[in-house]
Amino acid sequence: MTMGTTTQAYGEPWYWDNRYAHESGPFDWYQKYPSLAPLIKLYVPSHHQRILIVGCGNSGTSLSLSSLTRAYLMYHQQRPFSEGMVDDGYEDVVNVDISSVVIEAMMKKYSNRPQLKYIKMDVRQMDEFQTGSFDSVVDKGTLDSLLCGSNSRQNATQMLKEVWSFACMLLTKLHQLLQVTYGAPIYRLGMLRDSCSWNIKLHVIEKLVVEEKSGHPIWELTNPVPLENDGRSVEELLGKNPDVHYIYVCTKVGTWQLNHFKLKVLCMSETVFDKFLIW
Repeated sequence: MTMGTTTQAYGEPWYWDNRYAHESGPFDWYQKYPSLAPLIKLYVPSHHQRILIVGCGNSGTSLSLSSLTRAYLMYHQQRPFSEGMVDDGYEDVVNVDISSVVIEAMMKKYSNRPQLKYIKMDVRQMDEFQTGSFDSVVDKGTLDSLLCGSNSRQNATQMLKEVWSFACMLLTKLHQLLQVTYGAPIYRLGMLRDSCSWNIKLHVIEKLVVEEKSGHPIWELTNPVPLENDGRSVEELLGKNPDVHYIYVCTKVGTWQLNHFKLKVLCMSETVFDKFLIW
């Protein structure tokens, strides 16, 4: 990887192989687990659920640190997302990524953690799993990467449709998919609705949340933000271009609801990338 690489390369497998080959340390997109934990626990309340992380990379977001001292906190925040979920009590976390480099590295790193499994896989084709394999699915940043690459709209739609049909077959009764992306409502709602039929809720969280931060958040994380069809109500409430990540909670609608199969998608988004994604 070179510093001059443009965001367009984010959608290419070769970019991630090259990046992970040269940067072995963990990199965390958006928020770290301590910040996201209340919302994750809201939608994935049972530690007995089998969880799939798509586009896992070597992110540090899933680490649970609530019971640690401050010094220990600063050290452990560098650990990967999935490790943190396991540290927080989740018992079976399967991770997939398109980069063979990062998968091999993570398999080696966590060979002594049976709760963590790593598989090389393209999120646009996840038919290797059997029906009912998972209770919950998490994506943090994979959709973002596809939107920055060539054929971005096509690839993003393919991923969403694959997740849609994949979840129909894969997710067991009353469990969730949590998907993390970066678009503000005026950019993201249309794509989500055009790709699949979702009932959508919105959550927000301020960027760069730190333990020492004082005062009240711009919006309480676990409380949905009122959301109108075009998303403009968010600007009225939070102001234009608020310094937040957007989190979409989408419930799948259709005939599967009659059988009580529900799909929830958690999408976090960061407005900084949207200048590349004006449809």
